Amino acid sequence: MLHAVPKPADRSTEGLTRPQPVTGLILTGGGARAAYQVGVLAAIAQLRRDAGATRGNPFPIISGTSAGAINASTLACHADDFDAAVDGLVHLWQGLHVENIYRADAFEAVKSGARWLSMLSLGWAIARWTRSHPRSLLDNQPLRELLGRYLPMDRIEPMLAGGHLRALALTGSSYTTGQHVTFFQTHHHIVPWLREQRMAVQARLTLSHLMASSAIPFIFPAESVELDGMAEWFGDGSMRQSAPISPAVHLGAERVLVIGAGRMKEPEGRRVGTTDDHPSMAQIAGHALSNIFLDALAVDVERLRRINRTLALLPRENRSATALRPIELLVIAPSRRLDDLAGEHQASLPPSVRALLRAFGASGKGKAMSGSALVSYLLFEPSFVGELINLGMSDTLAKRAEVQRFFGWPARAPQIDPASLRRGRSAGFAAGA
Repeated sequence: MLHAVPKPADRSTEGLTRPQPVTGLILTGGGARAAYQVGVLAAIAQLRRDAGATRGNPFPIISGTSAGAINASTLACHADDFDAAVDGLVHLWQGLHVENIYRADAFEAVKSGARWLSMLSLGWAIARWTRSHPRSLLDNQPLRELLGRYLPMDRIEPMLAGGHLRALALTGSSYTTGQHVTFFQTHHHIVPWLREQRMAVQARLTLSHLMASSAIPFIFPAESVELDGMAEWFGDGSMRQSAPISPAVHLGAERVLVIGAGRMKEPEGRRVGTTDDHPSMAQIAGHALSNIFLDALAVDVERLRRINRTLALLPRENRSATALRPIELLVIAPSRRLDDLAGEHQASLPPSVRALLRAFGASGKGKAMSGSALVSYLLFEPSFVGELINLGMSDTLAKRAEVQRFFGWPARAPQIDPASLRRGRSAGFAAGA
């Protein structure tokens, strides 16, 4: 079960205010769609400043998967300054272009894509004749170089030691063993958990863990990561991820904010298809990726809510007899279909990438576009990224009251007397002298 973990000790003491619950953050996968998370985080940072609650890190436990692992690692590496970390993420994502993530020049795109197309069309004959073994549709070496420059993963350790961060978890899926693995780094005593086809391993997190977690199947190549002293090939952590919220709970979170990369619930009524033709490879690939990135999260959110409702019905003595515990949950997910949004911006892709995607059947525009779901994972361009960031901000601000209740922030910023603030600072300096 999702929450069958030991209950935390009661930290309340008579006469003292009970500490705030430990908050966990879940950042899911989705390629370029993860820009939406940045907009949500920017809005949360603004609401936090408005409430005057600018001290400390609002997310001591962070769990990231796929592109969400990159955002999670950024927050963890700069856990001593949440606002600066979010500003850095906004700046990074707003400046992204496809060539920062994968090789998009005409020669490279055609070369890698042609290998796949030839393998699919002539199959065994080409493979036998040329000994061609393409590892992926696209080469993401530019992403490795970008993260190597941008993310100081060695800062995680001092963030943990300084109490700015409690734990960071990144997930990957092993092609070697079939196991779904959560790699986590913490200074707290955590017993690694083991469930059916998923396990947790304590490790010092590196760039290789990031590249493995974000290696979208078929699109990007697998990454070699050491596990129990042996190298295994890992791909995107969203694959075979049956319980995305679980790592944060195992690491001690008592309330969890989940930021999705796709709509958690489709509107009522049947969605009209765009064509009567047989679905293209791009449509099928997009459908498969949406299953990998989106479906498990929706199921896990519903499971958590069902457990919370069940626990609320139990008498107090029965609740104390179970290892399950209620987890306060806030979910923020896109209010629009990101597939349709990607269709409106696919023209911003480099011509070589558009040509490659057309070969797989991605064509059209907006809601009439075939294969727009696949495009949405690869559209690392400012026009699309900017819309996602703005959507994340507006969706979060539309939930302003829920966000404030979740964090316990006042609806209005507290009125602070500057004189008392100066006295408080003077007392603090005197105490530290």
